[in-house]
Amino acid sequence: MTFTKTTEQASKYEHLEKMSVHELLVNINEEDKTVPYAVEKALPQIEALIPEIVAKLKLGGRLFYIGAGTSGRLGVVDASECPPTFGVPFDLVNGIIAGGDTAIRRAVENAEDNATQAWLDLKSHNIDQNDVVIGIAASGTTPYVIGGLEACNQNNIVTGCITNNAGSPLSLTAKFPIEVVVGPEFITGSSRMKAGTAQKLVLNMISTAAMIQLGKVKGNKMVDMQLSNVKLVDRGVKMIMGEIPVSYEEASELLKKYGSVRNAVDNYNK
Repeated sequence: MTFTKTTEQASKYEHLEKMSVHELLVNINEEDKTVPYAVEKALPQIEALIPEIVAKLKLGGRLFYIGAGTSGRLGVVDASECPPTFGVPFDLVNGIIAGGDTAIRRAVENAEDNATQAWLDLKSHNIDQNDVVIGIAASGTTPYVIGGLEACNQNNIVTGCITNNAGSPLSLTAKFPIEVVVGPEFITGSSRMKAGTAQKLVLNMISTAAMIQLGKVKGNKMVDMQLSNVKLVDRGVKMIMGEIPVSYEEASELLKKYGSVRNAVDNYNK
């Protein structure tokens, strides 16, 4: 099977340095508009992976994202937002980036080229067969990510991937590949743009759908969210008011007493 890196193909735009700010923004926006349609084509692949994740999480397993550069950072972002949004433990969804936490802010030279380090990083979390590992790489050729998934496959751990090239080595390695082919970038090879946007959309889908399947959302509300600031406390109070016939003050007291929207409503209805 022939593998072509569309993410590395030349931009269809020439002489970017001669464009006005308006022209730059319009053209970038035109390219960005194509991303959701590329994601739509990958929905069957995304749908195949999510039940596998839910099944493993119900068994006490965890979800891991591994990646390098932009892809790794996006995995870290999605993982870090699950506890405050859904009230889950901080180790339920984990983002691991090549080069360690230092690489979140500053690139670590050659970290993505180490094909054995991802498995070592995963083993430091005591990974086992109840867990799921998703490798993220726009190119689909990142040694850190491919090596990590190969080791997982050898240890009977469910693997998925998010990549932006069809038929890549990463896709062929993952048991559940997700390929969102966004085509050439506005700046040739700058996969932090459309490819990164596509990865973020898919990560949103994976974590959100999985958490809903696990019962972490009621109706359309984040009833288990962490009450970590004034805005979220106010949101929680209003959620309670929408569920049971109480005033703002009464709802606020219930929230303080029971610590979450779900617990406040459930205890009121007992």
